[in-house]
Amino acid sequence: MAETVTLFGGDPRQGERLRELEAVLFAAAMPLSEAALTERLPEETNLDERLRQLQTIYANRGVNLVEVADGWAFRTAPDLAHLMTAERVSERRLSRAAMETLAIIAYHQPVTRAEIEEVRGVAVAKGTLDILLETGWVRLRGRRRVPGRPVTFGTTGAFLEAFTLATISDLPGLDDLRGAGLLEGTPPAGFSIPLPRDDDALDPDEDPLDADDGEPR
Repeated sequence: MAETVTLFGGDPRQGERLRELEAVLFAAAMPLSEAALTERLPEETNLDERLRQLQTIYANRGVNLVEVADGWAFRTAPDLAHLMTAERVSERRLSRAAMETLAIIAYHQPVTRAEIEEVRGVAVAKGTLDILLETGWVRLRGRRRVPGRPVTFGTTGAFLEAFTLATISDLPGLDDLRGAGLLEGTPPAGFSIPLPRDDDALDPDEDPLDADDGEPR
């Protein structure tokens, strides 16, 4: 309590507001947007300032307050992430092919199966895309305006949360990509790092998904 009061010039009321914010974020199972926090803390009038103050308090601790997927959440400090590796791998064990496919979708979205195969240089098994859809990290976006109208793939907010990214533009470069577990070994032939985007607006060459869409093709 003494630390929070000091940060707010000794005003115990301000320190209490900070403790309330800390408690709500700590208890949340998912990142909370500022709108969601405002609903839970109706008396809070300086939310952005309070979030930055709390972020400062936790900056050098075992957990940090970070902005992820348009929300705020406590996450393990990056330099301690290796302590959680075993648990994370057991929960989200993806093959090398799935990781490479996920990386291509993240950087090249919106992208079709054929376009993924063009970048990787090998065919993508249907099961690989199904697994990525099941993780909740990948979604069907729309349909490309070409013969056959193949579906296009993109990432989700759950993907941003899993890799502690505030926005898709925070994706790392190629070297950091390997370190984050998104790409193993030598990159596929033709792999590049374009400017990624994941907004809901369809590209000019995309149509909305059909009403019965549920399986990629």
